[in-house]
Amino acid sequence: MGRYITKKKLSFGQIWNMSFGFLGIQMGFALQNANASRILQTFGADVEHLSLFWLVAPITGMVVQPIIGYYSDRTWTRLGRRRPYFLAGAILAAIGLVLMPNASMFVAYLPALWIGAGFLMIMDASFNIAMEPFRALVADKLPVDQRTLGFSVQTMLIGVGAVLGSWLPYMLTNWFGVGTTADEGVIPMNVIVAFIIGAVVLVGTILWTVISTSEYAPEEQEAMQSPELHEGEPSKGIMDIFTDFWKMPKTMRQLGAVQFFSWFALFSMWVFTTPALAQHVWGLPASDTSSLAFNEAANYVGVIFGVYNLVSALFALALPVIAGKVGRKWTHAICLSAGGIGLMSVIFISDPSMRWWLNVSMIGVGIAWASILAMPYAILAGAIPLRKMGVYMGIFNFFITAPQILNGLFGGYLVRFFYDGQAIYALISAGGILLIAAFCVVFVDDKDDAITDS
Repeated sequence: MGRYITKKKLSFGQIWNMSFGFLGIQMGFALQNANASRILQTFGADVEHLSLFWLVAPITGMVVQPIIGYYSDRTWTRLGRRRPYFLAGAILAAIGLVLMPNASMFVAYLPALWIGAGFLMIMDASFNIAMEPFRALVADKLPVDQRTLGFSVQTMLIGVGAVLGSWLPYMLTNWFGVGTTADEGVIPMNVIVAFIIGAVVLVGTILWTVISTSEYAPEEQEAMQSPELHEGEPSKGIMDIFTDFWKMPKTMRQLGAVQFFSWFALFSMWVFTTPALAQHVWGLPASDTSSLAFNEAANYVGVIFGVYNLVSALFALALPVIAGKVGRKWTHAICLSAGGIGLMSVIFISDPSMRWWLNVSMIGVGIAWASILAMPYAILAGAIPLRKMGVYMGIFNFFITAPQILNGLFGGYLVRFFYDGQAIYALISAGGILLIAAFCVVFVDDKDDAITDS
């Protein structure tokens, strides 16, 4: 096997630069999350069909991430192994961001709804191309005792980007007077301008990481492979992704259950928060998708999504400390429980004059989101071989995409037939599902828990 060498510790600045591109990715992703339902409803989608349109995201992620992970494990160019992929993904995602809210321009070719859904697919595929190599890059570059810090810094930058993306339409209207209403079937100007700004920031931050960060060459990576994780031969073909899936480590399977329930709940929150607040808090009928009150509710979804992402960005800095005291899996269980309670508390807010309390509910969601973005990956990275880091990080995405697909297929019908069209109950059930995820964490085997490193 040759001489085994250890990875160099990186400074905080180097870790920051390495993950800085994620700020732009998440800014674009947050713009999509907070506004996609609003855009699709404006173009004519019914509430019970929203989750079907949102299926685009997990389906593309399920297909794209393992493939990108597989090829990025085997890529070596002048830009390195991971950087070519997230640069290409950023450029494609930026194109989608500019075009999606302007889908009504293409109505001569297809209905705006289908054009918008098509650009949503382009954005989702591109975000997945960009995101997967970032996870692998942190695992590639950092030694075990810096891994939790690395994913926490990444989570903090994700939070900052998501705050900017979530709040941008609201800020453009309330701080700069950009219009928040438009003709029926047309997206308001504040949303269009926000998406264009998001595209520029996305490409700029990715370029920062590409320029400021180096990668270990393949021979260096091989020499750094821990003896405990050096078993087996590298995959010989792309179809070996399926073999790797069935041979995934025990820890990865255990984390899979946690991820399944976590992301099922998150999907419900992203899809149904806009109609839930419009109906339950603003008291609007499900058919109202263009009034001033509806747009106020939709803008406020961006505000509260920004709050949970701001909490996530700040709380991420505390995760390494908490994990060092109680362990990573107990940290994750506590955080998921806080998110479940936060989502369930929304039921008590039933009037626009009470909307400020929605921000309090989002504190718990932000704590959960910080942990979801960091702890599972910090635990997983210690259980998989370095030479297959990319492909396993991509395969791990299955446990994120599968629950979203399941929710997308049936979530809308649950709202229509079991919740009598009241989307608020989708949020309440999502809170309960986060509590189930918290329970599942207890059974995860964390091979190099942070509590044992200190």
